[in-house]
Amino acid sequence: MENLLTSLVNNNISYTKDGNVASYIPELSKTNPSDLGICVVNLDGKEYGAGDFEKNFSIQSISKVISLMLAILDNGQREVFSKVGMEPTGDSFNSIVSLEVKNPHKPFNPMINAGAIATTALIGGNTLEEKIERLLEFTRKITGNDNITYNKDVYLSEKQTGNRNRALAYFMKSNGLIDGDVEEILDLYFRQCSIEGNCRDIARIGAVVANDGIIPWSGERVISREVSRIVKTIMVTCGMYDASGEFAVHIGIPAKSGVGGGILASVPRRMGIGVYGPALDSKGNSIAGIQVLQELSKELDLSIF
Repeated sequence: MENLLTSLVNNNISYTKDGNVASYIPELSKTNPSDLGICVVNLDGKEYGAGDFEKNFSIQSISKVISLMLAILDNGQREVFSKVGMEPTGDSFNSIVSLEVKNPHKPFNPMINAGAIATTALIGGNTLEEKIERLLEFTRKITGNDNITYNKDVYLSEKQTGNRNRALAYFMKSNGLIDGDVEEILDLYFRQCSIEGNCRDIARIGAVVANDGIIPWSGERVISREVSRIVKTIMVTCGMYDASGEFAVHIGIPAKSGVGGGILASVPRRMGIGVYGPALDSKGNSIAGIQVLQELSKELDLSIF
């Protein structure tokens, strides 16, 4: 497996030249666009990696998978999906138009920014610090990494430049879609997106979801099989932004990307996959990472379709 992964990195690293790192969050512009790594975690706990798979990066929108699971644990799926939908959207991940014009009563899904903010607002806790600590502890559990935290520089960079997200949040507040203090909810959301991990960490999350909510290395159940099914389904339909349909056709794996360059993928009852390549395509997805996943999917016949 490691030989296969090494060849995948070597075969596709040239694609990094065709993408660009995210620059609208200034701190992310400091990443090396030529980085590329992959890790695979099987459901027997065996792990394989190649390239820059141990390099930490900001998981960004991959965190939406984590906050969705925690919000459902805290509130139940009925309450969560009364605030956010389950439908894909053809608009960009930070679109205001889709929220205001197309679906003003609630965001389309938890994987776009508006939906993720509404989901994050449902995370339980009496204070902001308690909420972020609960989110970090849950992330540490499903990654098996007690050192998981958020990058304060990335967090402050997001907070200083996140005006589009503020517009989305205040619009939802005005429509009664979110409760509580908007700035506190946004602060939690910016910290959540700034969580750092590596390919192994996100592959382990993918393995938990692939294993129907049971942590492969400990046997502990953290989410129900039903919640795991919901998460995988939303990842398939909405996880790769407005390129989700194309990704499903060519790769066919439940996945969630982030503008930090990561892609979390979960092959039901087989494996979790973590990919990192910060050079992005026009949709905000890792340009070389998608090529790596496409080649891996074909090589191992991973498509669920």
